[in-house]
Amino acid sequence: MTRPSWDEYFMEMAEVAEKRSTCTRRRVGAVIVKDNRIMATGYNGVPTGIKHCGERGCLREQLNVPSGQRHELCRGLHAEQNAIIQAAHLGQSIAGGTLYCTTQPCVICAKMIINAGILRIVIKQGYPDELSLEMLSEAGMVIETMA
Repeated sequence: MTRPSWDEYFMEMAEVAEKRSTCTRRRVGAVIVKDNRIMATGYNGVPTGIKHCGERGCLREQLNVPSGQRHELCRGLHAEQNAIIQAAHLGQSIAGGTLYCTTQPCVICAKMIINAGILRIVIKQGYPDELSLEMLSEAGMVIETMA
């Protein structure tokens, strides 16, 4: 049996978090790690106490919004946002940490990640948001893609 690397281990955990997603368009999971310790996890979906899009319908689909555009036209939070919120709720410092995410962060999440002090992002797949990549690059963020 081959022991997974730390990156493989934490990405698998992000994939498990993704299974909790309530989004009807794209399932995403995230794990924030610091010193090889999990600080917080997140998946995309509506805020606590709000009807899931599976029950109510997807606003983005109803408005025919293309992927990677008009992020404000969504009832849900992104996995990265929920992980950052969870860390804050639990009083966990994530500055200096690594974000493992099954999809590249959008520009809104990128801005939050930069200001949260996360230094490294490991993703499984890309996302059509060039502004996100530009801002992360300008901030000196290390972004790695796992196969």
